[in-house]
Amino acid sequence: MINHRPTNRSTRNAARALAAGILLAASVQASASVSNPAIGQLLWSEEFNGNSVNTGTWNLQDGNGCQIGLCGYGNAELQYYSPNNASVVNVPFESGTRALAIQARSQTIGSNVFTSARLDTRGKVQVQYGMVEFRIATPNLGSGFWPAAWLLGTSSQTWPRNGEIDVMEMGHKAAERAKAGAPSSNHFVGSNVITWQQAACVTGNESCAASTAWQTKNWYVPSASLANRFVTYRFYWTESEMRFTTVDNGVEHNMYNAPLPVNSSALQAPFYLLLNMAVGGNFTDAASPGQVTAPLPGTMYVDYVRVYQLDGKGQVKLGNQTAPEVAGKFGVFTDTTAVNSKLVAGTSSDIFLWNTASTGAGNSTPYEGGNVIAWNYTTPGQWFGGGIQARQARDLSNYRSNGSVKFRIKIPANVGFRIGVGDTYTNQNWVNFPANTTAYGLTRNGQWAQASIPVSTLLGSLVAAQSLSDIFMISSIDGSLPGSSFQFAIDDIVWESGGGGSTTPPPQNSGPTSATQTSSTMLTFATTTGSWADVHYTVNNGPQQNVRMQLSGSNNSYTAGGLKIGDTVRYWFTYWNAAQGIAVDTTQQAITMQ
Repeated sequence: MINHRPTNRSTRNAARALAAGILLAASVQASASVSNPAIGQLLWSEEFNGNSVNTGTWNLQDGNGCQIGLCGYGNAELQYYSPNNASVVNVPFESGTRALAIQARSQTIGSNVFTSARLDTRGKVQVQYGMVEFRIATPNLGSGFWPAAWLLGTSSQTWPRNGEIDVMEMGHKAAERAKAGAPSSNHFVGSNVITWQQAACVTGNESCAASTAWQTKNWYVPSASLANRFVTYRFYWTESEMRFTTVDNGVEHNMYNAPLPVNSSALQAPFYLLLNMAVGGNFTDAASPGQVTAPLPGTMYVDYVRVYQLDGKGQVKLGNQTAPEVAGKFGVFTDTTAVNSKLVAGTSSDIFLWNTASTGAGNSTPYEGGNVIAWNYTTPGQWFGGGIQARQARDLSNYRSNGSVKFRIKIPANVGFRIGVGDTYTNQNWVNFPANTTAYGLTRNGQWAQASIPVSTLLGSLVAAQSLSDIFMISSIDGSLPGSSFQFAIDDIVWESGGGGSTTPPPQNSGPTSATQTSSTMLTFATTTGSWADVHYTVNNGPQQNVRMQLSGSNNSYTAGGLKIGDTVRYWFTYWNAAQGIAVDTTQQAITMQ
């Protein structure tokens, strides 16, 4: 289910994980195979047995995409997604089964003449590795219905850098189905994986989106129509391989001829789940309402969604996994300024230049350290802009009250510009620095100078400090475009909490757990929990490591090596609480190597 994002996407009693913040993790084994998988314990499931959709697990879309600046959801879709089109019902053609019902209707809301439903688990349920299974029945698709069960990466990076995994989707164009000899839209189901790849950066594909379905067999063609009957779709996922299958009448069919390699770090990160049925759009043959032939209303049923352990691997995280940055100083782009934690370009953040038609690389020297953002504006009358985007959402809510964003800039006095931030919900806010005007303490003399913007002013009333993605943005001011060429540079961007805070990392102990830096390259994790314990950690928001710690007496320990000064290690523990007879997941914390 291609979901372009803007630059600035049947056992009825299976156990469920309900408490927010719980981590269900399987221990890691040395190797895993998706071709001959060993399916382990059920990690999480949604059985859709209740009276209504569980909004503690699922977010219900309400809009046609325009509400997030993406009308038609980037695919020219024709429907308006309404929460009223999603319900839990008894399945009419399978006695005793209750299921999620996503119904597409002929109904006008605003400029849309169709309605349907779309649900996702963003911020509520995230999956990383394992076997993900959907049991789904689709309606008579005709031309126009586009049902899908898929996943999107939790990274705040824009699509396709965050990664997209389409476990099943139907409603393809007739020309696509013809490649497989499918007699109708009800006899063809496909799967796909989309990531950012440098090799895909060609004219006409400026997003650099690479699809595993490109000129590759990625489908299942059943002998009987899939309309109004249940089949099971499976996605097998490890850190190195992926496999998609359809289980039809007890027989498992591969969608691809061979397992797919995991060729992007985006596919080694957590993903959230999505279920929807679009009407029309550029994936289908229905570009306009008059071309929709699908019988209305039409209902897609989802019996369950389950996540299993696969060869000892797999985890499900519940609740918001973004831990607040500690109060003090948070570096966005800085080399030598003392901070509690910071982004590192190319590792935990990316620097984007938005309009290469007006701006290119500059040659200004840094204000501090050895790195600088230096650009050269060469096209008078054109807009300019760029920004720093975190690869994972950052919670800077501790900085809202009395905090400030400080940065150094070297730019001609007669050039006006604005500074902005944006959250993962696509909200943005900007503050202006007019030409030849002192604003927020910035001296305008064309030399290096510092500005300090109150965080509350920069965030405005809409931007969510607890889920920031675009941590710093700069652009020209609309209606006040530069009239001549110039160079400009930005450096030493730091968020400071009210009162200044401390630049010494806070104690990393959390009850019976701790993390202690033992050298410039080593970090020792420890617990005093008396039984088994796992540590989960990332370095600079890279791939997550999950390690069973060494138990000696009542203490567990594990030492991570190969680190370097400036690395940010985020970690949490899962340990067995014998007194309560449960596994406990601790709060995520962070430490920057000193």
